Order: sequence, then structure tokens, then C-alpha cells
Amino acid sequence: MLRHRRLGYTSLAAIAVASLAAAGCSSGSGSSSSSSSSPAPASSAPASSAPAASPTSTNGGLGAQSVTNYLQYVGGKAGPANTSLPPVYIGFVNQQGGPTTVGPLATAGAQMAVNYANAELGGVDGHPIKLVTCFIASAEEEGTVCAQKFLANKSVDVIEMGGVAIGVQSFYSTLAGAKPVIDGVAATPIDSVQHNVVILFGDVTHILPPFGTYARDVLHAKTAALVYPSDNAGIAEGAAAVKQGLLAAGIKVTAVGYPESQTDLTSVLEAAGAPTADVVIPYTDSAGCVNLAKSLVTLGITNPKKILSAPLCLNGQVIAGFGDFPHWTYAIASSLYGDPTDPGMPAYEAVAAKYSTPADAPDPWNIVDFGQTLTTIKVMNEVGYANLSPSAILAKAKAFTGPQALGAPSLSCGKYASAPGVCNDRIQFFTYMGGVTKGKPEWVKAAGWLQPPTG
Repeated sequence: MLRHRRLGYTSLAAIAVASLAAAGCSSGSGSSSSSSSSPAPASSAPASSAPAASPTSTNGGLGAQSVTNYLQYVGGKAGPANTSLPPVYIGFVNQQGGPTTVGPLATAGAQMAVNYANAELGGVDGHPIKLVTCFIASAEEEGTVCAQKFLANKSVDVIEMGGVAIGVQSFYSTLAGAKPVIDGVAATPIDSVQHNVVILFGDVTHILPPFGTYARDVLHAKTAALVYPSDNAGIAEGAAAVKQGLLAAGIKVTAVGYPESQTDLTSVLEAAGAPTADVVIPYTDSAGCVNLAKSLVTLGITNPKKILSAPLCLNGQVIAGFGDFPHWTYAIASSLYGDPTDPGMPAYEAVAAKYSTPADAPDPWNIVDFGQTLTTIKVMNEVGYANLSPSAILAKAKAFTGPQALGAPSLSCGKYASAPGVCNDRIQFFTYMGGVTKGKPEWVKAAGWLQPPTG
């Protein structure tokens, strides 16, 4: 169907002063159980598949396949978009403005990509891009409102999803598959079962089980202590996925949930067997990271290789409360800001220096949604302005096999029959050794891109 015609790279120390919202969402239940150079940000390597890196890989990002030239990646034309041409509209929904957020800087990352593309990559097929936002603050019915907004706007052919855990069910129910949704990291399993969704960096159900692969193959662990706030639904679902991966890897797990309001977590860690476990997994949001970090120090559990966490702890709120990032090992489904082994990081840092704020640039959500939006633009360029339609964009997006800018080396959308929206199930691991508050963070690559354990 033819388209209807329509009318700075800065020191990481700067984020210490930021007060970022905590990740996660309310309600839930829990229980205890056992069982480089600096290339111009304008050619990418050929978009081909690559095998997962081995646990001993020392290269971050995508190695030789890293996207270092965003102009080539999106297939654009150097220079600004032609403002005399009709705009191209991209819908964007995020959970923000309420008491809790999942990806507080997801919108900032998407807008950063749009601003950059309009200024330097020729927009989409020469047309300027406009981001049409809709935010879910705290109520399920707000998802319905956002879906209705995008359905009513006939100029929106594609919608991007930020970090959303509330209103997801009503959003997809109302949208009823009418328009494609391109997601970065999906916070709920609801996203992954939708046939009109493309999740470029993976969902919690599929990118957290590799914790088990890492614990088994790199740490050779036999026992694990997992602690998490059981009344935070988004975090509790992630903790369940982590536990599933550990059990699949043959590791005995003691998982203990606790009320999110609890600040002294020493007893919780002891109940999970953290002092004697081979690997300790504090899985929580930003506020919880501070409390768990302090309690781990109290117990004398300080080996950074033994403590494994998600990247939710890598923001200014944690530095403000703890004085530093906790010296732990972090799993991440995207590139890591400041990773010296990632050939693709200088390109991002150069763009962030011009189009982002110091506090935004290092945040994982900013990175994910920047890369996600570049891929949306890439897809739209490949379809061509005259042929843009929801069906054409969805087909092209599902056919994308990577490498994903700032993401995994290869994608396989539809790999999981029960989760057709999921395109990635790999994460990489880094150990933080300190230095962020001095502007010289030291990261040690702990493992390359690992997938869920297969036995």
C-alpha cells in the first residue's frame, strides 16, 4: 500500500549529581525457595550474523562488527533533513511522570536519536522526523489512552516502546495489532507474545536467564543467593527469570524476597545464604542497589566477581546514596558506556556529547533507546517514504538480523514460538573496579555475549 501523503562526550563523574528515578513498578509477591580509536559517528560493518562470543572474550560490543558509522547504518544522506518536506512521525510511549519508572531516560535516548538524525543523517528519506510521545504515569487505563492516541493519528505508522510495565496489557489490547511496535528492552512478558512487536534488545524473560550461563561457565558456581524486592512487580518478574536461568544451569538457588520499604537487608542476605553462596545476585532497582550494597559490605561480601547484578544500579542515584557504583559484575543487553573494548562506543559518545546531557549519556536506557530509534529510522529508510505503512515497516523490522547498533551481534526475531516479538536473548558481562567518581571508570570484561543455558 502506498503511503498516504501528509502535511556531550563528558566524564562519567558528572552523573554523580543526577537524581534519577528508580527503575521498576509497584505491586507483586515473592517467596523464598531453593532449588580504541574514535571514528566519526557517521559507517557500520555489514549487517550480518555472528556467533555468540565465548565466556573468555575480551572484546566488548560487537567487536569487528560494531556499528561505528551511523550514517551508513541508517542508510541516510549526510546533512540535515529537508524541513520543507512533510515530516515523518514516530510514536513513542514510556512510563514516566508517576511514582515509579522503569526506563526514566528511554524518552531522552529516543529524542536524542531523532535530533541527531534530523541534523546529520537526513531524517527519513530526506524528511524530518517528529517524535509523538505519550506517557503512562501510574494507571493501567493510561495504556488505552496512548493506544487510542496513536490509532487516531493516521500519520503515525510505527510506535516505539520505552520502559513500560504499567498499562501494557490495555495498550496492546486497544492497539489490536493495527500498528507495529518496536521495543528496546521489554519490561514484561506481555510485549513478547504480541505478533506486531519487535524487541531488538530482548525482554526480561529471555535476557536474564544467561545469568545462569555466566554463573556456571565462568564462575563454576554450584550455589546462588538471589534477593529482590518482592512487592515490585517489574523487578519480581525479572528475579523469576534470573532464578529460572540459574536452575537451568544446574545451580542450587535460594531466592528471598523482601518488602521494598526495608532498608537494612543484612538479614535478607543471610537468609538467602549469601555469606557462603558461590554467587550473590542482588536484583533490584536503584534505591535497592544502595541498600543492598551497604548490607553486603556489612557482611564482608565484597568480591566483585562473586556479586552479579543488572545494570539498573548504574546511575547517579546510586552514586549519591553509596558514593560510587557498587563494585559488582553487571550484565547488560547493550553496549556499556565507557567500555574501552567496545569499538562502537566512541561513535555513541561523540553523538552524546552534542545531543545529550552528561547525566543522560551513560544510562543504559538512554543507550538502548538511542540504538532502538536508529534501527527504526533504518527500517523506514529501507522501506522508503513513499511506501511507508504499518505492514511494510513491521515486515522489514522483523527481517532485520543485525548487528544492532549498541546491541547484540545478531538478531533472530521469531526464534521463540511462544514469544514471537523477541529478537535477542544475549547479554554481556562487566566487572566494575572503581573510578567513576574521578572520571576514570575501570571496567573489566568478564564474559562476551552469552545466551540462556541449554544444559
